[in-house]
Amino acid sequence: MKGLFGFLLKKNKIESRDDQPDSMLFTTAFAGLGLDANLLVPWEARAVEVGATRLSPSRGTKLLQGLWAKDKYMHLLDQDAIGRLERFFAFATVAADRDIIRQNEYGNFMVVVLSGSIAVDRVQPWGERLRLAEATPGEILGEMSLLDSGMRFSACTTLGTCDIAVLSADAMDEMLSADPALAANLIALLARKLSLRLRVVSARLSDNK
Repeated sequence: MKGLFGFLLKKNKIESRDDQPDSMLFTTAFAGLGLDANLLVPWEARAVEVGATRLSPSRGTKLLQGLWAKDKYMHLLDQDAIGRLERFFAFATVAADRDIIRQNEYGNFMVVVLSGSIAVDRVQPWGERLRLAEATPGEILGEMSLLDSGMRFSACTTLGTCDIAVLSADAMDEMLSADPALAANLIALLARKLSLRLRVVSARLSDNK
Protein backbone atom coordinates (compact mmCIF):
# COMPACT_ATOMS: atom_id res chain seq x y z
CA MET A 1 0.00 0.00 0.00
CA LYS A 2 2.91 2.34 0.74
CA GLY A 3 4.12 1.77 -2.80
CA LEU A 4 0.68 2.70 -4.13
CA PHE A 5 0.71 6.01 -2.24
CA GLY A 6 4.15 6.76 -3.61
CA PHE A 7 2.99 6.01 -7.13
CA LEU A 8 -0.06 8.26 -6.82
CA LEU A 9 1.90 11.18 -5.37
CA LYS A 10 4.65 10.84 -7.94
CA LYS A 11 2.03 10.58 -10.69
CA ASN A 12 0.37 13.78 -9.54
CA LYS A 13 3.65 15.72 -9.60
CA ILE A 14 4.32 14.60 -13.14
CA GLU A 15 0.82 15.36 -14.38
CA SER A 16 0.76 18.81 -12.77
CA ARG A 17 2.70 20.02 -15.81
CA ASP A 18 0.49 21.60 -18.44
CA ASP A 19 1.77 19.33 -21.21
CA GLN A 20 0.85 16.11 -19.38
CA PRO A 21 -2.49 14.27 -19.87
CA ASP A 22 -4.99 13.62 -17.10
CA SER A 23 -5.01 10.31 -15.25
CA MET A 24 -6.20 7.30 -17.28
CA LEU A 25 -5.21 4.64 -14.75
CA PHE A 26 -8.73 3.26 -14.15
CA THR A 27 -10.39 4.24 -17.43
CA THR A 28 -7.93 2.28 -19.56
CA ALA A 29 -7.58 -0.75 -17.26
CA PHE A 30 -10.37 -2.70 -18.96
CA ALA A 31 -8.92 -2.16 -22.44
CA GLY A 32 -5.54 -3.22 -21.09
CA LEU A 33 -6.94 -6.70 -20.45
CA GLY A 34 -7.49 -7.16 -24.17
CA LEU A 35 -11.26 -7.63 -23.78
CA ASP A 36 -13.97 -6.52 -26.20
CA ALA A 37 -15.20 -3.10 -25.10
CA ASN A 38 -18.78 -4.22 -25.82
CA LEU A 39 -18.56 -6.52 -22.77
CA LEU A 40 -18.20 -3.55 -20.43
CA VAL A 41 -21.37 -2.37 -18.67
CA PRO A 42 -20.91 1.24 -17.49
CA TRP A 43 -23.17 2.87 -14.92
CA GLU A 44 -24.78 5.12 -17.53
CA ALA A 45 -26.13 2.07 -19.38
CA ARG A 46 -27.20 0.27 -16.21
CA ALA A 47 -28.94 3.40 -14.89
CA VAL A 48 -31.13 3.57 -17.99
CA GLU A 49 -31.82 -0.17 -17.85
CA VAL A 50 -33.02 -0.13 -14.23
CA GLY A 51 -34.86 3.17 -14.54
CA ALA A 52 -32.72 4.99 -11.98
CA THR A 53 -33.75 8.54 -11.14
CA ARG A 54 -31.45 11.36 -10.07
CA LEU A 55 -30.89 12.00 -6.37
CA SER A 56 -29.78 15.47 -5.29
CA PRO A 57 -25.96 15.50 -4.86
CA SER A 58 -26.27 17.56 -1.68
CA ARG A 59 -28.77 15.05 -0.24
CA GLY A 60 -26.61 12.11 -1.33
CA THR A 61 -23.47 13.61 0.17
CA LYS A 62 -25.24 14.33 3.46
CA LEU A 63 -26.37 10.69 3.66
CA LEU A 64 -22.87 9.49 2.81
CA GLN A 65 -21.29 11.66 5.49
CA GLY A 66 -23.67 10.38 8.15
CA LEU A 67 -23.18 6.73 7.21
CA TRP A 68 -19.43 6.70 6.75
CA ALA A 69 -18.91 8.59 10.02
CA LYS A 70 -20.02 5.35 11.73
CA ASP A 71 -18.04 2.96 9.51
CA LYS A 72 -15.03 1.16 11.01
CA TYR A 73 -12.82 2.11 8.07
CA MET A 74 -14.50 4.90 6.14
CA HIS A 75 -14.74 7.22 9.17
CA LEU A 76 -11.05 7.90 8.55
CA LEU A 77 -12.27 10.17 5.75
CA ASP A 78 -13.39 13.27 7.63
CA GLN A 79 -16.50 15.29 6.78
CA ASP A 80 -14.53 17.67 4.58
CA ALA A 81 -13.01 14.81 2.59
CA ILE A 82 -16.40 13.17 2.05
CA GLY A 83 -17.79 16.54 1.03
CA ARG A 84 -15.09 16.76 -1.65
CA LEU A 85 -16.28 13.42 -3.03
CA GLU A 86 -19.58 15.00 -4.11
CA ARG A 87 -18.19 16.19 -7.45
CA PHE A 88 -17.00 12.68 -8.34
CA PHE A 89 -20.05 10.60 -7.36
CA ALA A 90 -23.35 10.17 -9.19
CA PHE A 91 -26.36 9.85 -6.88
CA ALA A 92 -29.51 7.96 -7.81
CA THR A 93 -32.68 6.28 -6.57
CA VAL A 94 -33.45 2.76 -7.82
CA ALA A 95 -36.74 0.87 -7.47
CA ALA A 96 -37.11 -2.61 -5.95
CA ASP A 97 -36.08 -5.82 -7.75
CA ARG A 98 -33.54 -4.16 -10.03
CA ASP A 99 -30.17 -5.76 -10.81
CA ILE A 100 -27.65 -3.00 -10.22
CA ILE A 101 -24.79 -5.44 -10.74
CA ARG A 102 -24.95 -8.83 -12.49
CA GLN A 103 -22.72 -11.83 -11.83
CA ASN A 104 -20.00 -12.50 -14.42
CA GLU A 105 -20.43 -9.19 -16.25
CA TYR A 106 -17.71 -6.58 -16.58
CA GLY A 107 -18.39 -3.22 -14.97
CA ASN A 108 -16.30 -0.17 -14.18
CA PHE A 109 -18.22 1.33 -11.28
CA MET A 110 -18.86 0.74 -7.58
CA VAL A 111 -21.97 1.47 -5.53
CA VAL A 112 -22.47 2.80 -2.00
CA VAL A 113 -25.83 1.97 -0.43
CA LEU A 114 -27.32 5.16 1.03
CA SER A 115 -30.77 3.83 1.97
CA GLY A 116 -32.65 0.54 1.64
CA SER A 117 -30.97 -2.84 1.25
CA ILE A 118 -29.44 -4.79 -1.62
CA ALA A 119 -29.17 -8.58 -1.89
CA VAL A 120 -25.76 -9.96 -2.80
CA ASP A 121 -26.16 -13.40 -4.38
CA ARG A 122 -23.93 -15.85 -6.21
CA VAL A 123 -25.27 -18.53 -8.52
CA GLN A 124 -23.34 -21.73 -7.95
CA PRO A 125 -22.21 -23.95 -10.87
CA TRP A 126 -25.04 -26.40 -10.07
CA GLY A 127 -27.66 -23.65 -10.24
CA GLU A 128 -28.27 -22.90 -6.57
CA ARG A 129 -28.53 -19.18 -5.74
CA LEU A 130 -26.54 -18.56 -2.59
CA ARG A 131 -27.28 -15.43 -0.56
CA LEU A 132 -23.90 -14.07 0.46
CA ALA A 133 -25.13 -10.95 2.22
CA GLU A 134 -27.66 -8.16 2.35
CA ALA A 135 -25.92 -4.84 1.95
CA THR A 136 -27.30 -2.11 4.20
CA PRO A 137 -26.75 1.68 4.21
CA GLY A 138 -23.09 2.64 4.24
CA GLU A 139 -21.85 -0.56 2.60
CA ILE A 140 -19.95 -0.68 -0.69
CA LEU A 141 -20.56 -3.01 -3.65
CA GLY A 142 -18.60 -3.59 -6.84
CA GLU A 143 -15.34 -2.04 -5.69
CA MET A 144 -13.37 -5.13 -6.74
CA SER A 145 -14.22 -4.63 -10.42
CA LEU A 146 -13.54 -0.91 -10.16
CA LEU A 147 -10.07 -1.59 -8.79
CA ASP A 148 -9.05 -4.47 -11.08
CA SER A 149 -11.48 -4.31 -14.05
CA GLY A 150 -12.28 -7.98 -13.46
CA MET A 151 -15.51 -9.91 -13.85
CA ARG A 152 -18.26 -9.31 -11.27
CA PHE A 153 -18.23 -11.99 -8.57
CA SER A 154 -21.89 -11.71 -7.56
CA ALA A 155 -25.28 -10.25 -8.44
CA CYS A 156 -26.58 -7.23 -6.50
CA THR A 157 -30.37 -6.75 -6.52
CA THR A 158 -32.38 -4.06 -4.73
CA LEU A 159 -34.75 -5.51 -2.12
CA GLY A 160 -36.76 -2.28 -1.99
CA THR A 161 -36.39 1.27 -3.21
CA CYS A 162 -32.76 2.29 -2.63
CA ASP A 163 -30.74 5.47 -2.77
CA ILE A 164 -27.20 4.86 -3.98
CA ALA A 165 -23.97 6.71 -4.73
CA VAL A 166 -21.99 5.54 -7.76
CA LEU A 167 -18.29 6.03 -8.48
CA SER A 168 -17.12 5.21 -12.01
CA ALA A 169 -13.65 4.58 -13.42
CA ASP A 170 -13.81 7.92 -15.26
CA ALA A 171 -14.62 9.73 -12.00
CA MET A 172 -11.85 7.85 -10.19
CA ASP A 173 -9.33 9.04 -12.77
CA GLU A 174 -10.65 12.59 -12.47
CA MET A 175 -10.16 12.37 -8.70
CA LEU A 176 -6.59 11.13 -9.14
CA SER A 177 -5.80 14.21 -11.19
CA ALA A 178 -7.82 16.80 -9.27
CA ASP A 179 -7.44 15.58 -5.68
CA PRO A 180 -4.75 12.85 -5.49
CA ALA A 181 -4.57 12.80 -1.68
CA LEU A 182 -8.30 12.12 -1.46
CA ALA A 183 -8.04 9.45 -4.16
CA ALA A 184 -5.13 7.72 -2.41
CA ASN A 185 -6.98 7.64 0.92
CA LEU A 186 -10.16 6.32 -0.69
CA ILE A 187 -8.33 3.56 -2.58
CA ALA A 188 -6.52 2.46 0.59
CA LEU A 189 -9.79 2.25 2.55
CA LEU A 190 -11.53 0.39 -0.28
CA ALA A 191 -8.70 -2.13 -0.37
CA ARG A 192 -9.02 -2.77 3.37
CA LYS A 193 -12.79 -3.26 3.18
CA LEU A 194 -12.45 -5.48 0.13
CA SER A 195 -9.89 -7.70 1.86
CA LEU A 196 -12.22 -8.17 4.82
CA ARG A 197 -15.19 -8.99 2.58
CA LEU A 198 -13.22 -11.55 0.58
CA ARG A 199 -12.23 -13.32 3.78
CA VAL A 200 -15.86 -13.49 4.93
CA VAL A 201 -17.16 -14.70 1.54
CA SER A 202 -14.40 -17.28 1.26
CA ALA A 203 -15.33 -18.68 4.66
CA ARG A 204 -19.03 -18.86 3.71
CA LEU A 205 -18.33 -20.61 0.42
CA SER A 206 -16.11 -23.12 2.22
CA ASP A 207 -18.89 -23.84 4.73
CA ASN A 208 -21.37 -24.54 1.90
CA LYS A 209 -19.26 -27.07 0.00
